[in-house]
Amino acid sequence: MKAVRVHRAGGPEGMVYEDVPDPHAGPGQAVVKIEAIGLNFAEVNRRRQADPASLPLPLGGEAAGTVVAVGAGVTTCQVGDRVAFTSVPGAYAELVAAPAARLVRIPDDITSKQAAAVLLQGMTAHYLAYSTYPLSANDTCVVHAAAGGVGLLLCQMARQCGARVLGTVSTEAKAKAAQAAGAHETILYTQHDFAVEVKRLTDGRGVDVVYDSVGRTTFAQSLDCLRARGMMVVYGQASGPIPPIDTGLLNDKGCLYLTRVNLGTYTATRAELDARSGDLFAWMSAGKLQVHICAEYSLAEAAKAQSALEHRETIGKVLLVP
Repeated sequence: MKAVRVHRAGGPEGMVYEDVPDPHAGPGQAVVKIEAIGLNFAEVNRRRQADPASLPLPLGGEAAGTVVAVGAGVTTCQVGDRVAFTSVPGAYAELVAAPAARLVRIPDDITSKQAAAVLLQGMTAHYLAYSTYPLSANDTCVVHAAAGGVGLLLCQMARQCGARVLGTVSTEAKAKAAQAAGAHETILYTQHDFAVEVKRLTDGRGVDVVYDSVGRTTFAQSLDCLRARGMMVVYGQASGPIPPIDTGLLNDKGCLYLTRVNLGTYTATRAELDARSGDLFAWMSAGKLQVHICAEYSLAEAAKAQSALEHRETIGKVLLVP
């Protein structure tokens, strides 16, 4: 089969489209013939920071397709089932051997491309809005990268919760996309100090929660956006890791809460995985959640696709199609 692996850490030119052995279904596993692969910024960071000792490094973790083989002991799926998954290494490939316990069924009215476009980022938005800081009609939130894959979904969910949504974006086109997804106000951080704008838009009070996937370049100003006892939620680091902070700073800025979260912890049980993915698919079927697929690239063009993501040329989700 064909797969994409990192042979040299650094830029996208270190990614190689090549022949690798077909996977086989071990005990508790199912082999999935991949029909669509979701790109996520974490994969850009894995490519940039790849340990030379781990090369060649498989990439990807999110995809959808059809089960073509099952291993011993598998009872939760069978050959022919349409499934999607997240957090399974090596998804940039034509075939993937995945733990059957982590596969979710795709409803008949949802395409494989839609499932690959929504699962990881949609479940991320779901736990942010409904679990980490459960939003209500009394809340105002800041969503950074509001026109990104998570951002567009999070704006919609926050709006469903009744919250007021302030989204930060880099361009006018992205501002329009975020507003279409439910952002009440958008702030072009390339033109304005977003912390100053947030305070202006909240009459000096600040927001209840900031959802930040950017990391290093937004963190300090994000703290300045919060009301007393507000919550700073960091769920990514597209601009780089946040330097260590003195917790006294949280005290000085109004007894703030700070948490660093990840999808694995919020889908650790099968019940949570089913509940979050089930909500996403149900909302999509009912027309309550729109999934924006920005672009599709062939698997052979994975380096080009990552480059577009890395240079902020995308609005919404980018897919690879084997």
